[in-house]
Amino acid sequence: MRGWPLTVRTQLTLWYTGVLLVILLVVSALSYSLLRWSVMYDVDQSLVTTAQVVRQASEEVASAPVIPGPEAALRELLGPEFYDKFFRLLDPEGHTRARSRLRREGALPLSAEARANARLGRPTFETVALADGPARILTLPIVRGGRIVQLVQVGMSLEASRRTLSRYLTILVVLVPLAVGLAAVGGALVARRALRPVDTMSLTARRITAEDLTQRLAPRGTGDELDRLAETLNAMLARLEDAFAEVRRFAADAAHELRTPLTVLRGEIEVALRGERSSDEYRRVLRSSLEEVERLTHLAEDLLLLSRFSVTVSAPRQRVELEPLVVEALDAGIQLAHRRSVSITSTALTPAAVVGDGAALRRALLNLIDNAVKYTPPGGKVEVSLIRGDRIASIAVHDSGIGIAPGDAERVFQPFVRLEAAREGTEGGAGLGLAIARSIVIAHGGELVLESAPGAGSTFIIRLPLA
Repeated sequence: MRGWPLTVRTQLTLWYTGVLLVILLVVSALSYSLLRWSVMYDVDQSLVTTAQVVRQASEEVASAPVIPGPEAALRELLGPEFYDKFFRLLDPEGHTRARSRLRREGALPLSAEARANARLGRPTFETVALADGPARILTLPIVRGGRIVQLVQVGMSLEASRRTLSRYLTILVVLVPLAVGLAAVGGALVARRALRPVDTMSLTARRITAEDLTQRLAPRGTGDELDRLAETLNAMLARLEDAFAEVRRFAADAAHELRTPLTVLRGEIEVALRGERSSDEYRRVLRSSLEEVERLTHLAEDLLLLSRFSVTVSAPRQRVELEPLVVEALDAGIQLAHRRSVSITSTALTPAAVVGDGAALRRALLNLIDNAVKYTPPGGKVEVSLIRGDRIASIAVHDSGIGIAPGDAERVFQPFVRLEAAREGTEGGAGLGLAIARSIVIAHGGELVLESAPGAGSTFIIRLPLA
């Protein structure tokens, strides 16, 4: 069973707190390491200074089991800092020749590493464990005439340094969790304040339904990401509002187109049933009814075809040669043009191939030719051309008809739209031909554009990507 999902506010707080915790741990570790290095560096420098004083003092006084000279010089030079240090002087074989009066130095070791470095004339720093705690020791060789004459060992207790580091570590252990806790509270408050506009958007969005898409989200005017989100959502709501309006208009237009033949069909049948009729009268009613049924069937097929290519359904993927397809459509268009005394010719046919549904593309081209013939006055002409471009195949259908105003160039592709100028003197269709043609072309990854002007004819151009 899955747990409760975390809100964005909680996720932001956890991420902020986690990142801050990692940063504080890294900074704390680095600062502790830097402090430890600084403390040890100061200890080593203090040991070097003490060793130099002991070396100079040892050169001024004679060797003895207890030497007052170096110790007095250290007290005079270093003051109170001398009392946590101790030293001893050794001969090249490692035997003690002099030492301070403190008791620690009796346990000072002389390691093999210190002996080896002394023979090379190099000092050696070591951290050793004595009976009363850890200590830092410097072994410094004194070289005269190219040979070692004695060794100086200076030591210092690390208890004070360890206590300093321990107190600093304790402070970090207390302050880091406290800082993380305060950061978590502050992060939650900041996230709550930052996401408050999102809550407002959510409340507004819940009130928007399919019945009322006029409401919009109110931007704050800050120009930030939330304002851009509100603008994006408002644009989406506007598109949805247009889409729902288009669906309602389409449903109303479809119902209107279906109602007319159904009303005619019902009226003829009712009239036929009111009394006894002869066989010829019944045949006439049946023929008229059959015409209306065929009209309904044709309209239903157009609606199904438009619905099929209006949704994201892929057309069959096969190679389609456009030249024979255009020739076949021209043959069918010649029969339509002959009945209306319109001439139809081809101006250019360049071989080209695309990928798609050949039958659907033929239907789209036939719709354009039928539309061109229908709205071209007798004696006019229709020209069809196929031109292969660099990556595009273009099929153009030009007519010398009444033309279309620029403001109506997009409306003619909407379902059930028939312009008033086009209604006069023409056979009225359902207004689905151009809508179906554009849907088919778009489903094939192409575009259908219109170039027209009133009284100058129209040119419909299908552009499809080459195979």
